[in-house]
Amino acid sequence: MTLPLIPPMLATPGRLPPAAQDERWAYESKQDGQRVMVYLPGDGGVLLRARSGEEITGAYPELRPLGGALGRAAAVLDGEVLALDEQGRADFQLLQSRMGLAHSPARAARRAAQVPVHLVLFDVPYLEPPLLGVTYAERRARLEELGLTGPYWSTPAAVTGHGTEALRATREHGLEGLVCKRLDSAYEPGVRSRAWVKIRNMRSEDVIVGGWLPGKGRLTGLPGAVLVGQRAGGRLRYVGGVGTGWSEAERTELAALLRAAAGTECPFDPVPRIPDAHWVLPRLVGEVSYSTRTRAGLLRQPSWLRLRPDLTPEESSADVPEGER
Repeated sequence: MTLPLIPPMLATPGRLPPAAQDERWAYESKQDGQRVMVYLPGDGGVLLRARSGEEITGAYPELRPLGGALGRAAAVLDGEVLALDEQGRADFQLLQSRMGLAHSPARAARRAAQVPVHLVLFDVPYLEPPLLGVTYAERRARLEELGLTGPYWSTPAAVTGHGTEALRATREHGLEGLVCKRLDSAYEPGVRSRAWVKIRNMRSEDVIVGGWLPGKGRLTGLPGAVLVGQRAGGRLRYVGGVGTGWSEAERTELAALLRAAAGTECPFDPVPRIPDAHWVLPRLVGEVSYSTRTRAGLLRQPSWLRLRPDLTPEESSADVPEGER
């Protein structure tokens, strides 16, 4: 049968619901993967679409057997494709080696043998009859009744109430964060809804500024991003570029500090390949937040928090993890 095209419902960044409303919400762990809508027409086939609507079925051949999991029942499922590290945690860098292979079946098959993925399912917006207007609580119950557990897919549990404890558990287990879903909410295709709230677990560390990139458009003449590093083994290792987190006044102040610290040589060892970079003497210390690190030690999703005039580069405690040196 022909299934309706359903864009995924999106969560709004925010905070935990008030304690008085805690029991009106369910809590699901958030892991770093690729959002997918799974189409099961009931004929043994399966079709995967990315959040953009692009068909990506060919990138994940190990998920094809899911097509027969519901027999002749037709369904549209909402989930996340993950690549797991040795500790069983989602590793987006691992997953990147699987993405983009939808039209390269031979390469996709080889990578599947080396880096298998796991699909976590958390909603069912379509199951004859359609469930878009049905509450989250009812949809979740229907999803769990389907018993979708297999070698490469599962339906992790959601917790009703106990939001504070759920968020704490995600932090203790090194997960990306938490998604809070209102029990009485309908499924809103393609909408970034306040009925779903995502909370990302962010870390913060001190970094040393070693360069910057010029801004464009309204930021012409100002830094568009700063290039930062951390000390490791007596060297200043490049850990990424930070382009968000400043107010206009803070960006202007930072521009003056960067001009005063202008240098002629790159302070990072090894030297990163960054076109149009302006190098500075490594004497400014700042604090940044980030979600996690890549395997090369780079910061993912970094955002500027503040300058640290109270610290010298030598006093900065930040360091590249041992495994990435």
